[in-house]
Amino acid sequence: MTVSTRRQAKRALRRQARRALPLWRRLLPTWRVVLGAVVTLLMIAAAAFAVLYVIVPVPDPNAHAVAQNNIYLYSDGTTEIARTGAVNRTDVAIDKIPLETQHAVVSAEDRTFYQNRGIDLKGMLRAGWNTLTGKGTQGGSTITQQYVKNYYLTQDQTIARKGRELFIALKVDQQRDKNEILAGYLNSSYFGRGAYGIQSAAHAYYGTDVSELTLAQGAYLAALLQAPSSYDVKTAKPANRDKAIARWNYTLDGMVQLGFLSAADRAAETFPEPIDPQPTTGLSGQAGYLVGVADDYLTSAGIIDAATLKAGGWRITTTFDKPKQDAFTKAVQQELTDELDPKARPTTDTDVRVAGASVEPATGRVVAVYGGPDYAKQPYNDALRQDNQIGSTFKPIDLAAGLVAQHAPDGHPITPDTRYDGTSERHVTGGPTPYAPPNEDDIDYGNITLRYAMVKSVNSVYAQEGVDAGLARVRDTAVKLGIPDNVPGMDPSNTSMTLGTATPSALDLAGVYAALANHGQAHTPWSVLKLERLNSGSGSIDVPKMPDHAATDALDRQTADTVTDVLRDVVTRGTGAAALDLGRPAAGKTGTTDSNLSAWFAGFTPQLTTTVGLFRENPKTHAKEPLAGTAGLTRINGGTFPTKIWTAYMTDALDGTEVKHFDLQTGRGNGGSQYNWPTSSAPASATPSAGTTPTPGATPPGAAPTPTATAAPARPTATAGEPTPGPAAPSPQAPAPTPTQDQPSATPRPSQTHQPKPTPPASATAPPTGAATQPAAP
Repeated sequence: MTVSTRRQAKRALRRQARRALPLWRRLLPTWRVVLGAVVTLLMIAAAAFAVLYVIVPVPDPNAHAVAQNNIYLYSDGTTEIARTGAVNRTDVAIDKIPLETQHAVVSAEDRTFYQNRGIDLKGMLRAGWNTLTGKGTQGGSTITQQYVKNYYLTQDQTIARKGRELFIALKVDQQRDKNEILAGYLNSSYFGRGAYGIQSAAHAYYGTDVSELTLAQGAYLAALLQAPSSYDVKTAKPANRDKAIARWNYTLDGMVQLGFLSAADRAAETFPEPIDPQPTTGLSGQAGYLVGVADDYLTSAGIIDAATLKAGGWRITTTFDKPKQDAFTKAVQQELTDELDPKARPTTDTDVRVAGASVEPATGRVVAVYGGPDYAKQPYNDALRQDNQIGSTFKPIDLAAGLVAQHAPDGHPITPDTRYDGTSERHVTGGPTPYAPPNEDDIDYGNITLRYAMVKSVNSVYAQEGVDAGLARVRDTAVKLGIPDNVPGMDPSNTSMTLGTATPSALDLAGVYAALANHGQAHTPWSVLKLERLNSGSGSIDVPKMPDHAATDALDRQTADTVTDVLRDVVTRGTGAAALDLGRPAAGKTGTTDSNLSAWFAGFTPQLTTTVGLFRENPKTHAKEPLAGTAGLTRINGGTFPTKIWTAYMTDALDGTEVKHFDLQTGRGNGGSQYNWPTSSAPASATPSAGTTPTPGATPPGAAPTPTATAAPARPTATAGEPTPGPAAPSPQAPAPTPTQDQPSATPRPSQTHQPKPTPPASATAPPTGAATQPAAP
């Protein structure tokens, strides 16, 4: 039998055996067919790869090598705020870059750089898998690919661009030395602070030439490459600072793993704090602060990344209203700056700073911010910083949480009429940590309602009420209203959280009060209306999709409106009385923190919400300093300069607009305007018991008459905001008043029998720990 005959016989046997198989099995291809198909596909892929490799050229350097300006506009779409984006870059040769810095970059960005061929298939597959499995979007790009993207291509996130990047990276790796590629990458990368390239970054962060960088400094610059703006520890939010330092540690640990650094030398390194950001030309006055708020919004909302934004060419229409922005600057100048005399009072009238933000409640649009006097002289945006405690401006959140809870642990309802013991330094019961906060001036207020306690900003009452509402519920309410969940001072394991140890920014706080003004509907404040850029390649206009800015249900309407009704009394009868000069219905709350380290006023009308914070800061150490003595005043409360600035700004900002009154649907046992404000004092009940709502038929205390539809609230007498003598109550909550009982007044505690407990000043950078710092009222 010949060979051919044997082969034919074998094939016949295989066919016969296959015909004997079930139908479903015969439909499946044989292994020979599968193998043949796979080999064919691989050959086609290899051929296609070879063709693409040949036809995709290494292009000339792209237009990004000469980055364009970004143009920022006010909300009218024509008035220019600033132009930014001019490239700050000086190329250097690889031998001018310390070897330790080179190794740090390799450790941070591409640990296979010296071994790979321009791409890392394992890294790409791993990144793709991590993205698919929800571990975060992963790039998987090598240093060579990033260099190609920066120098030859664009930042566009498209499959076509990614494909070209891969083939060009392969060619560049074949045509260029690794050191040449690394130098190109370091000279074209963005490091934040407007610095392109390692040389500019060395000057921007350490004020030195790149050749003088230490190991630790080089490792920090390498860490910045992942998130340049977010990882700038001098301006980053607390959570991002921690991430930046973690990235620095990751970089150094990688150098040990790769054999670039010994474990002993690694252990000796400490984090190298960079210098403060230096002034940027062209952003003087308020322009730099407005640009900072817009940039922060664009990057934090994920609309575009920092590198794409800094590449330039964008036309950015913001939400800022120029007349309102000018009004904010004017109000600070007239109400505060003109009152300061640094020459006569050099220890108290210097380094006084203001943080402010103004937001439309119905939309969340940021119409104005105050980040400082002049960005060219002070390149810190105080409107965005998150390191100042907000004090008693947190108390409305305590009240809202109590209204949401509807009852205290003892089963009695929490309403604005619930009575509490206002004795100064009364120990809070039921809290996770011991806490006995003093009232301002150590005054005992006696048996008072939550409404009256808000008006007088009584610490002992709201410290207890927050615990009764549930600290976890208080925190949840704060986050829903708009306080970021990662700011310091929001730990429900600390009883002191109830009095405002949280440190949201002025813009964050404006969002919280805007939600109250908007009947419990919360918007995250936003600051960019439109973003567009001319595509130089196609001539088309790139217009990234902007978020929808839909409101979220932070509180039900009755709860939010009840809190607003109480906050109206703070203006008409309490610590925010200076806001009566606005001549319109308004609501708000003052806040002054422990040791007088900051003072706040957060308030709103139906159309506009504004916050103003005041603090002093050492310009070298950035440690907070007491406000006492500023402008010659013994103490700076939220009801002084912050409220005066707020009133002056709101007067101009609302000039010519309709006078609107609050449309409130109060509930939770709130009697609203039917209450008669107390004119005489009566002894509190001597029997301690849990708080209840007022007895039916009684005339409840605690609120001022609601302004009529034809007139704005009248200013109280000069002594309206001052406490008057009255008895103290012996319990956290006291029985409801009888029909003949009036609201008790405050009793100053004799100084010889009690001295207020001093608390050391908080540092500028360290958040409260343990039993947190006690903010004081008002």
